[in-house]
Amino acid sequence: MSETTAAKGRQGLRQLVDFGALIAFMATYFITRDMIKATWVLVIASAIALAIGYILEKRLAPMPLITGGFALIFGVLTIVTDDDLFVKLKLTIQNALLAAVLLGSLPLKKYPFKALLGSALKVTDEAWRRLTLRYGLYFLCVAIANEVFRSPTAVTAIWSALGQPEPDPNGVWTAFRGVLWIAASIFGLSQVPLIMKNMIKDEEPEEPVATPETPDTGL
Repeated sequence: MSETTAAKGRQGLRQLVDFGALIAFMATYFITRDMIKATWVLVIASAIALAIGYILEKRLAPMPLITGGFALIFGVLTIVTDDDLFVKLKLTIQNALLAAVLLGSLPLKKYPFKALLGSALKVTDEAWRRLTLRYGLYFLCVAIANEVFRSPTAVTAIWSALGQPEPDPNGVWTAFRGVLWIAASIFGLSQVPLIMKNMIKDEEPEEPVATPETPDTGL
């Protein structure tokens, strides 16, 4: 087994763990209708995901560490205060910070993705610039969307405008988390043509290239 194939296997297993954690979180909420109980599952799943990531790679990779760390911090705050505001704010704060770092790096011609993935992904500086811009805008959109879907007032207004009965705001936000995981996966795959087009020729891999990890794993 080549190193590339082994790396893809580890990445695939970690994504499966992350997806399982998200499903467990969503299932717990829709079964119990209790966001605090669902957050307990989130905290436990985040710790397990970090542990498995460390076992697989013998290190804490930056992207999973960011998402897992945020999930643990805001999950614990939710449990301690008995207030689900914190677990919902996690997405806004995490993605807004990521957007600020990425978009703020563009005028300086410093590309954080290159520092994180440059050893595994050999593309031109122009490709790194475009990836940085695209992911920065993506994270900004996620932060804004989360502010809409975590607000009971906004959700009720949207449902009312659509002529639907008053929704369960927590249920809507939880479903939004699932849709966001799918959107993140699609967005990551949509970057493959840009990456392939801008591969440095003498470093072009024999096997299909992996997409940059999306810092929102769904936790």
